[in-house]
Amino acid sequence: MDDYQSFIKWIYKDVGVDLSLYKEKQMKRRLTSLRERRSYNNFQDYYQALKKDHKLMKEFMNRITINVSHFYRNYNRWEILKKDILLGIMSGKKNIKVWSAACSTGEEPYTIAMMLSDFYDLKDISILATDIDEEAIEQAKVGVYSERSLDETPKDKRERFFKKTNSTYVISEDIKKTVHFKKHNLLEDEYEQSFDLIVCRNVLIYFTEQAKISVYHKFNKSLSSNGVLFVGSTEQLFRPKDHNFEPIKTFFYKKLN
Repeated sequence: MDDYQSFIKWIYKDVGVDLSLYKEKQMKRRLTSLRERRSYNNFQDYYQALKKDHKLMKEFMNRITINVSHFYRNYNRWEILKKDILLGIMSGKKNIKVWSAACSTGEEPYTIAMMLSDFYDLKDISILATDIDEEAIEQAKVGVYSERSLDETPKDKRERFFKKTNSTYVISEDIKKTVHFKKHNLLEDEYEQSFDLIVCRNVLIYFTEQAKISVYHKFNKSLSSNGVLFVGSTEQLFRPKDHNFEPIKTFFYKKLN
């Protein structure tokens, strides 16, 4: 067994993250670069260092979870969701349940809450926001962001839901109350049920094809009747019916009943 394969087994045993379900060439390249930058000659030495150094482990987790986000990322997609998709999802519903999967530092679920505030009282919005990275979740709960992360945020939402403090912006407590953050591993943990909308963007690209098929199947089971899955630019379903979905717009898929 080579050095990297042993590393995968150690990480799964100690951290609970199955790196074998990620595309090997891509992930190995990312971690080799990180390991070499910290002057470790092999993955065994790197693993021993990770066990002893919390800061090094945090850097490792950030590397494998690819935490890159900002509010209203790819703004036009949110406009499509608002104008073309939500009406079908909301039909006859007095409240709405959404899952932001792999939510990183919270920009995505808070974006969903702000957008839904145009249609629902905040008390009627329930958003589950999950990520494998506990550090990212803790940062999301604090809700403090740089000005750059709000670049695509509409002016009315920025004025209504943020308070500027020096060079940072703090999300309002009203929006925070709509979101429940929770650690969750898409590849290992159980999925909750009865979501009207699942948003999972720019994460599945790093998974193997078999892992993606499994995740799509579980997403489908987690959606309520006529629920919708919203994916990222690199994650289009080319044979959606194989996963019991039908396309309704690019990057949006409705559950077939």
